[in-house]
Amino acid sequence: MPLLKCSVDPLPAWSDLDSIEIIRMKKGESGTFQRRSLKEKFFIGEGECKINVDGKSGEAKAGDFFDLNAGSETLRIEYAESDAVLIRIAGRWGNETGSCGVFSMNNSSTPKNAGDPADYPRTTEFDNHYHDCDEYWIIFKGSGVAVSEGKRYLLKPGFLLATKMGDHHDLPIVEEEIHGVWFETTLKGKGRAGHLWDHTHSK
Repeated sequence: MPLLKCSVDPLPAWSDLDSIEIIRMKKGESGTFQRRSLKEKFFIGEGECKINVDGKSGEAKAGDFFDLNAGSETLRIEYAESDAVLIRIAGRWGNETGSCGVFSMNNSSTPKNAGDPADYPRTTEFDNHYHDCDEYWIIFKGSGVAVSEGKRYLLKPGFLLATKMGDHHDLPIVEEEIHGVWFETTLKGKGRAGHLWDHTHSK
């Protein structure tokens, strides 16, 4: 089942991730995170904070993300300027990966699907697609309906959708504006980046 609860449910056996964690910090809080996997990424989902990676300080705001790899051992949140949400992803992904980032999704007055045909209702402008990599959607705010491998799943805060390479997935319905992180891991197969469709690509 690709719908999992962060920090509770084990990741699929096919995954090259070790853990996914949503960290919520109050204004004024600080915290230190030691590297625990070969590779790690931290995303700022909401808010602003001062961060320090191995002695180098900087400002971070919603949408920013940072790598903590073999050359970096600690990431410290020196001070949360406001309530903040961090998403920590740890694992063993390869050097060639798909894309990643922080996203928001809402309903559209002109919903459409530019991807492969789908027979379910739609209120968003999104596409039914697949990848040459595994993909994870980590939700920290809002709710809606996702489709993966032909099954419908209710997305809500604290959950992630894990979709294996080659499996179609979609986000056709938003119930409350969704905020989350998407993360595409090691490119495999033909190594193509981006959204792929049967009507223009071949598996």
